[in-house]
Amino acid sequence: MRVQVGVWAAAAGAALLGGCHGVDPTPAPTPAPVSTSVGAPPAATTAAAPSPAPGPEPTTKVWVDLAVGDCLADPPPTDPSVVTVVVVDCARPHAAEVFLRATVPVNEAVADVADPRCADGYPAYTGHAVGAGGDTISYLIDSIQDRTGAVPEPSTVICLLAPADGHPVSGTARR
Repeated sequence: MRVQVGVWAAAAGAALLGGCHGVDPTPAPTPAPVSTSVGAPPAATTAAAPSPAPGPEPTTKVWVDLAVGDCLADPPPTDPSVVTVVVVDCARPHAAEVFLRATVPVNEAVADVADPRCADGYPAYTGHAVGAGGDTISYLIDSIQDRTGAVPEPSTVICLLAPADGHPVSGTARR
């Protein structure tokens, strides 16, 4: 059985110290592009070719296959029926970035295991203490455990960071 848990912290500083908490799953609106024109156009104009977008085109990935360094176009899913996410080059605007994949025991309370694992992995990836980077931390749990079985198989916690203000960012948080 695969269990998906998506949790976003409500405030960057205090909430990160307490771990992952409830979140509003509504994505933040994307700011509209602004164009500015200064002065008169040149006498002879040529059509400028649009600058290429950074990195490869977005791809769709099953969220259990996310890797450290993957950047998500949208916040991680909180609906258990959603199994895919759109991964973009981190140079493109994105809503979240995977910073850790860690094996965790499935017979433990999710928050008691996932919160500390994500908090421990954050400084190693970003170079910032938890709460100092202006990010929120969330996680997805990939549980392959048959909870009715007697064999305690490990699960994977996939830790993600996102800007506390909910606005898309470009670039990676990796130090």
